[in-house]
Amino acid sequence: MNAALIAAKGATMPLVAPVAAVARADEAQILEAALLSGAHVLLEGPPGTGKSTLLRQVARDREIPFVLVEGNAELTPARLIGHFDPALVLERGYAPEIFEDGPLLEAMRSGGLLYVEELNRIPEETLNVLLAAMSEKEITVPRLGRVVAAAGFGLVAAMNPFDAVGTARVSSALYDRTCRISMGYQSAEAERDIVAMHSPGIDAAWRSKVVVLVRASREHDALEWGSSVRGAIDIARIAVELAQLRGVAVDDWHVGLAAAKVSLSGRIRLHDSTGRSPEDVVREMYERVFGPEPTDDSTHDSDPEGSPGEP
Repeated sequence: MNAALIAAKGATMPLVAPVAAVARADEAQILEAALLSGAHVLLEGPPGTGKSTLLRQVARDREIPFVLVEGNAELTPARLIGHFDPALVLERGYAPEIFEDGPLLEAMRSGGLLYVEELNRIPEETLNVLLAAMSEKEITVPRLGRVVAAAGFGLVAAMNPFDAVGTARVSSALYDRTCRISMGYQSAEAERDIVAMHSPGIDAAWRSKVVVLVRASREHDALEWGSSVRGAIDIARIAVELAQLRGVAVDDWHVGLAAAKVSLSGRIRLHDSTGRSPEDVVREMYERVFGPEPTDDSTHDSDPEGSPGEP
């Protein structure tokens, strides 16, 4: 089974190894209140703002099933709802017991939460199926019949409103059926705490500079948008491993630059008129935060720009 089909089929998330959403107490409380009231919710915000983590936390606290489906152009109504096994149909006909539930029916029957990522990448006909389930709390499946949602069923969708590549405009009908929670980037303190959770044992001062670097990418004039806190996490993790491979300290200037380039160059989006490479912009920001390249670094015999390990 290919990756796209696995994503479309959905997955019930086990409530283990809990990770709390950092500095999202208000949003968690509002989301829980909305779901308890029977409302469906739309989480809007850029990547890396904790939308999935927030929902997992609420689902875990309420001890209810959590079904994840990744939104993309291949998420057809059949993949969302489910299907009859063709081989068994030939043998037994359209018997209800041979119907394989898709993520929507899985969430409806279990009274769980259906979490749809990248809502604005879903085809219109699939969105229409979601609208019906949200409005009536039931759907009618050909040859299967009427499926009524169990108590507790709710839909939570997430989308990045700033990403227009490969997306479609979400209809007013869907907005009318959801409550919207806007999730912006967290504070610098919260992002430092998040990076510390994922990279313990690193010097706090250096780690704080990494967060400053990533946050600066969101305000750079040459960039349409910058990196989420995931960029800072990757910089810290890669720097640890690269420093060990090179036999230098984690806060080595060249190690940090290499980690920053590989971690951020694919996450930032340049304005079309910029005329610069992502690596060039990353280096500029890096030098502003960590200072210019050392000229008396005896641990490097040559410019790391030409080293094989440099992205």
